[in-house]
Amino acid sequence: VQLQASGGGLVQAGGSLRLTCTASGSIFSANVMGWYRQAPGKERELVALVTSGGATNYVDSVRGRFAISRDSAKNTVSLEMNSLKVEDTAVYYCWLLQGRDRHWGQETQVTVSS
Repeated sequence: VQLQASGGGLVQAGGSLRLTCTASGSIFSANVMGWYRQAPGKERELVALVTSGGATNYVDSVRGRFAISRDSAKNTVSLEMNSLKVEDTAVYYCWLLQGRDRHWGQETQVTVSS
């Protein structure tokens, strides 16, 4: 399984960015996809996830500002990030969980300036 992420970059506070991740390889019909992030000096945290059934969950700090969606036919997951804050600055990682296996995409930097 490989995960290829795109998007991210530099944006001013209050702006928006979109992250997209495409999974390839042996993808099960039942899985969970999502995004983690890690800010400097902090532990990696789960930002948002979406199940193959469409259920979603968010960390409290982004709920109402971020929206996760997926296209299961294309094995893609997207994270629409609105009203970005300086504290959203982090390296973001696409993530896929199927069975007991976790798969990670490459680092995607998101920087929010004040």
